[in-house]
Amino acid sequence: MAFDSFRQFVEALDRAGELKRITQPVATELEITELADREMKSPGGGKALLIEKPTVNGVVSPFPVAINTLGSWKRMALSMGAQTVDEVAAELSGLMKPKVPVGLKEMISLLGKFMEVRHAKPKVVKDGPCKEVIHKFAAPPSRKEPWPTAPNVGQASRLSPSASENDFRDRRDACPTLANLPILKCWPLDGGRFITLPCVVTKDPDTGERNVGMYRMQVYDDRSTGMHWQLQKVAARHGRRYYEKGERMPVAVFLGGDPMFPFAATAPLPDGLDEFLLAGYLRKKSVELVKCETNDLEVPANSDFVIEGYVDPTEPLRDEGPFGDHTGYYTLPEPYPVFHVTAITHRKDAVYPATIVGIPPMEDFYIGGASVKLFLPIFKMNFPEIVDLALPAEGVFHNLVFVSIKKTYPMQAYKIMHGLWGMGQMMFTKYLVVVDADVDVHNTSEVLFRLCANTDPQRDSIFTKGPADVLDHATSEIAMGTKLGIDATRKLAGEGFKRPWPPLIKMDETVRKKIDALHNK
Repeated sequence: MAFDSFRQFVEALDRAGELKRITQPVATELEITELADREMKSPGGGKALLIEKPTVNGVVSPFPVAINTLGSWKRMALSMGAQTVDEVAAELSGLMKPKVPVGLKEMISLLGKFMEVRHAKPKVVKDGPCKEVIHKFAAPPSRKEPWPTAPNVGQASRLSPSASENDFRDRRDACPTLANLPILKCWPLDGGRFITLPCVVTKDPDTGERNVGMYRMQVYDDRSTGMHWQLQKVAARHGRRYYEKGERMPVAVFLGGDPMFPFAATAPLPDGLDEFLLAGYLRKKSVELVKCETNDLEVPANSDFVIEGYVDPTEPLRDEGPFGDHTGYYTLPEPYPVFHVTAITHRKDAVYPATIVGIPPMEDFYIGGASVKLFLPIFKMNFPEIVDLALPAEGVFHNLVFVSIKKTYPMQAYKIMHGLWGMGQMMFTKYLVVVDADVDVHNTSEVLFRLCANTDPQRDSIFTKGPADVLDHATSEIAMGTKLGIDATRKLAGEGFKRPWPPLIKMDETVRKKIDALHNK
């Protein structure tokens, strides 16, 4: 189902018994993190939290904070209007591999599936709830052309890059700026406050292709942030073209709205496929987009907050970080582009969405896991021998991947390793373990049993080099590292294995059923 606002989704979680309301004031500085971290590490991901009175430097914000809203399998399914994520994955799989219709009934069914995709196409509207409150800032002209601004643009004072907490407090009544939104300082050694669920919209200046990504944003002052798009990301590629052209790069950031927006922003879509198309398909309703106030980018009309601005290629990069990251460690400061705010718009009843990352398990485990379930059909289209794939929580996304295959020929496990390392963000996978089809890859204990039982370390391992996640602190050089693949499948004679392979211990099925009946009496 489609949610018309983030508040509507939060209310749906409340009705489903998936929400805890926190009515007493809780500080956006560290306290919300501690509260949310305990909840995320509860069995099954705990509950979503609605902080009704978040405080920014001791002052209660007019905007409540919702966190851990996608942090369980049930909440992920609710966000998609389904009973389970597997149900949505099965629908998507059927759509991607339609059969040739053999009768009128099948033809109507197939037409309906294609109509769903057509209906998912985003459409532009003139106005939306995200513009109920509009506050614009004057923007300095670019070296090449003036930045478009509207008449009567409000002038806001600029804080220095070393803005103090008192500076933020002095500007708490200047609504809205980055200084008075309930933006979290997540962990003690963080370099500042970070926007943690931003959907960042950019366009390729040559092709006009849009990208929606999620890149953390460190708040430097009331009108500028860091823009942490890593060098392998699509937005970084867009940015490089603007830097080559020497032109100011328009950027739009939106928060809230339908929960499928941040999910689509993090999904491993094929390059060039619009994230709003995926969001529209999953919510079963086209995403309505509105043009920004100070640039030509488009954002969802039902967003809760929109932060418009630009990146100036003539401006030097600035250190961003430290940040307590999904690796479980702090990522240290590195230079990134600076994002300058030209406008902030929001709904009158806006709810500020947030998340935290850190030592797993966290909310991002369920978001990443849902992506794997939905996009497994794409992997299977390329590698039909794949049965299932899992990213254990301990691997913090792509560091550790388990994949099961129907093995039919020698060295097939190595084919899968090399193939997966060449697919999108799977290039960051440090450890890839391949097991046989009968292994449940979501049961880490079962995979480790096969890994230890079925491998000779030297024979069944392969090291290779490739790109590394820039957040990986263990590599000797940033963004470059090695990978280890392990073949934990049953060995074939064609692989040089000369001994008989023993059968796995298993009870006789007749005996098992007889004891089942006895045990259940």
